[in-house]
Amino acid sequence: MIFMNIHEYQAKEILRQHGIPVPPGEVATTPAEAERSARRLGGTVVVKAQVHAGGRGKAGGVQLASAPEQARAHAAKILGMRIKGLEVQKVLITPAEEIASESYVGVVVDRASQRPVFMVSREGGIDIEEVAARSPQAIRKLAVDTRYGLLPYQAFWLAATLYDDAAQQRACSKILLQLYRAFVESGASLAEINPLITTPAGEVKAIDAKINVDDNELFRRPDIAALRDSSAEPPAETAAREAGLTYIKLDGNIGAVVNGAGLAMATMDLIKYYGGEPANFLDIGGSSNPDKVVNALTIITSDPNVRTILFNIFGGITRCDDVANGIVEATRRIQMRVPLVIRLTGTNERQAVEILEQAGFSASTSMDEVVQRAVELASRA
Repeated sequence: MIFMNIHEYQAKEILRQHGIPVPPGEVATTPAEAERSARRLGGTVVVKAQVHAGGRGKAGGVQLASAPEQARAHAAKILGMRIKGLEVQKVLITPAEEIASESYVGVVVDRASQRPVFMVSREGGIDIEEVAARSPQAIRKLAVDTRYGLLPYQAFWLAATLYDDAAQQRACSKILLQLYRAFVESGASLAEINPLITTPAGEVKAIDAKINVDDNELFRRPDIAALRDSSAEPPAETAAREAGLTYIKLDGNIGAVVNGAGLAMATMDLIKYYGGEPANFLDIGGSSNPDKVVNALTIITSDPNVRTILFNIFGGITRCDDVANGIVEATRRIQMRVPLVIRLTGTNERQAVEILEQAGFSASTSMDEVVQRAVELASRA
């Protein structure tokens, strides 16, 4: 599933529109704006980096400011910093809250059950993956039947996991029902509040939020699609989307260009099987043309970790000769610093091989052979 990230302040606004109690906040793009926002909000505020990456606090992207001038100083340090390779261009200024307890609540599309699944835990304020790894028994899960949605008794059952106080259970139940509506109406693949806090006065509030939206939902939700911030995304992913490619960067060193999501997954599995690490998921689609191949190679070669590039094309709708022409054209435009390993089989396979041979390339029809060769070349680099 490919999804669009939105910023925390945007996610909070969606929650606010659905009635969830969210503290006020203002977005700033300069230190001076941050100071003015802190002055308007009054009291101690939190200056929070707005970036599509986790670990903001550990990276220094979340700071308390007891005065407007301090908010300005923190913003000056946070704006422009890089967190997991992404530059911070905005900060959220929001009032600091007194916290009595922190919990986690979230709903995610679960492929195994083919339903939205709620997860709640009394251990909030940290990544739910950490909780799951350390103490999975601390997480309560509930699969939702989409015919009926989250029912009130189910919401109360989840809330009773988090709170002993009856008033807080009722408040949390209401928030869970509102969160489910926000999840469905925004076309989300994930919506979470972490942490959902209680204050010393007993109030229940959402002080952080994350929503990922399924890309396939965007065409019918233009208001949500308008929230995309391309400047906060990895440049390669933005370039791929604009070129009509499906691209996800991974941590390995073997770049793969494949047609079809199923073949892409099988290719990555085979790379792992033979001891390699894929550098990306890149699907050029079922009706590619040479320009798509040129764009794909441009994107992959921009990744400095790539040591070998593997083409694995099974031509059905996709014509192998189109891909071959794209490879030849791309290598004319781009100075290749890594070797290419090519497998082409299917529609116009013979013509494709001739095109490649005339340009000095060779191609195989064996998937295992080319993957093993790619892993070998990457290990030598």
